Amino acid sequence: MRAGTIVAGGRSTRFGDSDKATAGLAGTPMIRRVADRLAEAVDELVVNCREDQVEAIEAALSDHNLDPTFALDEDPDQGPMAGIATGLGAVDSEYAAVVACDMPFVDPTFVDYLFERAASHEAAVPRPDEWFQTTQAVYHAEAMRTACRRALERGEHKVVEPLFDLDYVVVEREDVLEHTSLDTFKNLNTREEFEAAAERF
Repeated sequence: MRAGTIVAGGRSTRFGDSDKATAGLAGTPMIRRVADRLAEAVDELVVNCREDQVEAIEAALSDHNLDPTFALDEDPDQGPMAGIATGLGAVDSEYAAVVACDMPFVDPTFVDYLFERAASHEAAVPRPDEWFQTTQAVYHAEAMRTACRRALERGEHKVVEPLFDLDYVVVEREDVLEHTSLDTFKNLNTREEFEAAAERF
C-alpha cells in the first residue's frame, strides 16, 4: 500500500482572495489535477487542509476513485511542515508521497520512482537544484511525522529540518532528469502562472 498526501492548507497570499487549491485550471480545479495524477501512483489519498477549505475541496474531488480522507490543521497557519505532519498522521500506508496542491504537472512515474528509492530508508527527496523539493517527496509516514513534530517543538519551521533526523536518500538533478522533466516540480502561485499553465492543458 502506498499513500498520497496533498498539502493544501497554506494561504495563497500571492494568488489574491480566493483559494488557489480549488481555482480552475483549464476548467478543472488545480487540486483535482494533482489528485488525478497522484492517484496513478498510490492506493490511498489524504488531503491536509484547513477546516474552512473542506467543502470546496470535497466538491473538487467528488467522485474521485480514491475517496480522499481529510486531515485538518488543528492550528492553521503553522507552515508546510505542520501540514505534512498532520497529513502523514492520517495515512494507513507505511510510505506516503507528499505533494503540494499547486504542482499540477506532478509526474506519477517519477512518484513511483521515489517510492522505489525510499524503500528501506525513511525518505527519498529530490534536489533538482540547490533546494530540496520536500513537497514532492516520499517519506516513511511515521518517521517523518515524528521528525516534523520534533522540529516544531524545537521551534524550527524550515521544511528541510525534519530530514536531518531521518535516514534519507537524495535524488540529484541528473537522476531526476533521467526519470522526468523539471516540470513535475512546477508550482503555480500567481494568476499569471495559472494562465500560462492553463494553455498547456
